[in-house]
Amino acid sequence: MDQAEQLRNIVKQKNQQLVPSARVITVTSGKGGVGKSNIAVNMAIQMQKSGKRVIIVDADFGLANVEVMFGTIPKYNFGDLIYHGKNIRDIITVGPMGIGFISGGSGITGVNNLTKDQIDYLISSMKELDQMADVIIIDTGAGISDSVLEFVLASPEIILVTTPEPSSLTDSYSLLKVLYRNPEFQWNEKRIKVISNRVDSVEEGTAIFNKINTVVEQFLNGKLEYLGVLPQDAMLERAVRQQQPVVLSYPEANVSKAFAVLTENLLEEKDVQFQMKKGVARLFSNLLHRRK
Repeated sequence: MDQAEQLRNIVKQKNQQLVPSARVITVTSGKGGVGKSNIAVNMAIQMQKSGKRVIIVDADFGLANVEVMFGTIPKYNFGDLIYHGKNIRDIITVGPMGIGFISGGSGITGVNNLTKDQIDYLISSMKELDQMADVIIIDTGAGISDSVLEFVLASPEIILVTTPEPSSLTDSYSLLKVLYRNPEFQWNEKRIKVISNRVDSVEEGTAIFNKINTVVEQFLNGKLEYLGVLPQDAMLERAVRQQQPVVLSYPEANVSKAFAVLTENLLEEKDVQFQMKKGVARLFSNLLHRRK
């Protein structure tokens, strides 16, 4: 048995020992600039307002969208947990309303080279993180890079953000096509929900979803769910310039009210909550298993 096979067996054993805990939601998109990180942050705040304990993990390597919106610079990141002996609480930065935030740094990209001891420590840390939050939001990079696809493949619940731009629709379908055609993709174990962002009307948002869902049903033999719509709103752009989440800066703005509706819809899915509470430890265990 080679070293890679030994590590796969270790990860498999760890996976079998995990107890479901936090609900993990991965937010992704087919291209950049569609408002993905904005959605992750504002929905997290709405969840916190609803009494949920929320932690955001920024897996968008090389970009710092979440920390810019929080107006803070993390002292430590994921790499410090794995390689520099920090514990999980050390690397959590506290954002608005007490939301936790973990910067991925370059640590997550290096998990395919971990030793047995590092795997043990990582999974143990993620089990601890599961007990610290009700919901953990993973903010991935955009597009169909390997790092994005690995997170999406490992996640039970996915939010796909798209806009009316033709390139956004095309890239969203490209992401879904690569996902559905991956041999490790288990469609019956996933819930993929679509948000139509920056639209001029509810009708436009519904039409965007219908376009994507129709081609997914026709060509990929799959099915998507529609989470809802976020309107184009100048108040959101103003909040971004102020490095503030719009739901805090302008709670009466149309887009803030839409965030409240989307989040309420997401949290009210009682059957989904139990099914999807598989925890971030299981997500990382799945991620490690795929990379070995």
